[in-house]
Amino acid sequence: MIPYFAEFYGNSSGLYRQSREAKKAVADSRKTVADFLGSKPEEITFTSGGTESDNLAILGVARHFGKGHIVTSKIEHSAVLNSCHQLEKEGFDVTYLDVDGEGVIKLEQLKKSLRRDTILVSIMYANNEIGTIEPIKKISKVIGDFRKKNQSPTPYFHTDACQGTLYLEMDVRRLGVDLLTFNGSKIYAPKGIGALYIKEGVKISPILFGGEQEDGLRPGTENVPYIVAIAEALKIIKKRGHESEIEMRDYLINELLRFEHTRLNGSRSNRLPNNVNITFAGVEGEALVLYLDKAGIALSTGSACMSKSLKPSHVISALGQDAEAAHSSLRMSLGRENTMAQMKKVVSEVKKAVRELRQMSAIYEK
Repeated sequence: MIPYFAEFYGNSSGLYRQSREAKKAVADSRKTVADFLGSKPEEITFTSGGTESDNLAILGVARHFGKGHIVTSKIEHSAVLNSCHQLEKEGFDVTYLDVDGEGVIKLEQLKKSLRRDTILVSIMYANNEIGTIEPIKKISKVIGDFRKKNQSPTPYFHTDACQGTLYLEMDVRRLGVDLLTFNGSKIYAPKGIGALYIKEGVKISPILFGGEQEDGLRPGTENVPYIVAIAEALKIIKKRGHESEIEMRDYLINELLRFEHTRLNGSRSNRLPNNVNITFAGVEGEALVLYLDKAGIALSTGSACMSKSLKPSHVISALGQDAEAAHSSLRMSLGRENTMAQMKKVVSEVKKAVRELRQMSAIYEK
């Protein structure tokens, strides 16, 4: 990134030397992203992150068609759900699919929900709170069969793949998606950069207005250092495995479930390598997070984007659990710098914190 903060700081839309270097860096980065996704460079639009990419995909398709029906799930990220809520205010009809007890959408319900006026289906690749991986290829087949039967190019299929980019297959052709969101902060690039894959031929309108950058879909001067960074992060992904995260994840799950009155949220087997989400009955999740923070352990109770909200997790609620259980859930996200020694400390500190908090809890029944 460093040369593009100073030496080649020019606007990539200009003609002078610094601009030409910046423009080349953006073009090279776009090709790197496209190669990673198995797409064409012109199918990649750079954005400020996952939220903007989700908004562009959902609002952009809807604004192009002007009316219609959209299908999503009850456990999507707020960037998807709130975009859908906004479209409902604008007259669009939205169906929110249920999930089973592990957080997997029900394919039969999806089939029944599709209509001739359905313009978009948006289902996340892997859930950010509980780590459950959705059957994207099966969903794609359901949508493809519907399109073939009705001889229609719609509904388009969008997936928010932010959580899965580091770990899961990302070839858009094999996945069968028309739009795919991912962001830099989930793959060790800086916060504030993301991308949206838009399959050639997909009809989409801009939601921001200004210049003609990114083919007019994302106006504004390109953030060259960050674009370079997300491409470099994707190169590094190809060089590393995630066996250590799986080992640490399984250790945490096995050890913490030995503790009384605990429950794993999400699928045990069909799960992201770095995600653990467990409910500790009788413990307030936020109190547990603060207690563990004093021990130098950084955890959360749900989506970090919703940390200011006092509402129970909509994801845990969608699994069929009550508000008390949703407030008692702890989310742990592992990374490449974590060690097994740290995991042993986490287990020890979590158990100690849970015991003390349960002793102070008026709602916990021993």
